[in-house]
Amino acid sequence: MTKKTGAARPNLSAVAAHAGVSAATASKVVNGRPDVAEGTRERVERAIAELGYRGPTRVSTAHTVELMVDVLSTTYATQILRGVVLAAEELDLDVVVGRVRRRSARGVPESSAAWAQRLAAAERVGAIVLTSGLGPDVYGSLARARVPVVVIDPLDFTQEGVVSVGSTNWLGGRSAAEHLVGLGHQHIGVVAGPGESLSAVARLDGFLTYCRQKGVQIDPELVRPIRFDHDQAVEVAEQWFRRPDPPTAIFAGSDAQAMGVLEAARRTGLRVPEDVSLVAYDDTPLASWANPPLTAVRQPLEEIGRRAVLTVQQLHEGKPVDSHHIEIATTFVVRDSTAAPRTELLRDTRG
Repeated sequence: MTKKTGAARPNLSAVAAHAGVSAATASKVVNGRPDVAEGTRERVERAIAELGYRGPTRVSTAHTVELMVDVLSTTYATQILRGVVLAAEELDLDVVVGRVRRRSARGVPESSAAWAQRLAAAERVGAIVLTSGLGPDVYGSLARARVPVVVIDPLDFTQEGVVSVGSTNWLGGRSAAEHLVGLGHQHIGVVAGPGESLSAVARLDGFLTYCRQKGVQIDPELVRPIRFDHDQAVEVAEQWFRRPDPPTAIFAGSDAQAMGVLEAARRTGLRVPEDVSLVAYDDTPLASWANPPLTAVRQPLEEIGRRAVLTVQQLHEGKPVDSHHIEIATTFVVRDSTAAPRTELLRDTRG
């Protein structure tokens, strides 16, 4: 491998001088020691970021990709992880999983500069961040530390130059609406994802846009942005199902939410799809294991994970990427949770 030439890498003494502290104090910050005043720690971390300090190189570990997550206990995350691991095997890379902005023993959240420094010091090929909100300070710190980063399903695209991988969420939402409206549903509820998630907003917009184009008016009271969470979806759907005029169909923004809608239907004595149709989003194994198996918008989650690894390796090698936002097509899978609305329900909602 050809090494890049340029200015000498800053050492710990340069960091200490830049921050106005001793080398011993700078070393404590670099090594995550707790016995440093917060103001001093911030000065050293700022110096680390400004100088691009990467720590001493021991044994190269530039054969490792770090997958950073907030929550790994979901089928969504595990499907992505599977794609990451399989792609890494193809490239002879290892994968480690860590938390975004982990906390110290005292419960103090890690600063963006410290996080970037930790990744840089570990000599990673790069980092893949899964569905987490990262501010400009984090991206700036990573850029200064020369750590390639790819974000999967980002919460925002406001940071220029950040590479992200996701699916065609707008078209996915549209395909769900096309299916339900095509079956004859007019009175539809949407359990959407959180409003701060761009993917959730795109799914909802695609769904509502198609409905407007077809003259189907969605009651604003039947559109509820919530977390991608089973329990919240149970609560929302149960309220809707106990109305005098319950919706004849529900579009859920994730499989977890769809499972919550199924539970709400069970609690209120409604049958799926005889009384209410249900479309899920993601199509993780949960969707096909459900009773009945769920009609769903399939996100190519393994392929998203795979593409993220290939892209971070490409960035590590200094190669340009074709696009800073890579979208992989969704597909629509029809199973047993959708049907035409019952005629008496049509009469109730249209009359």
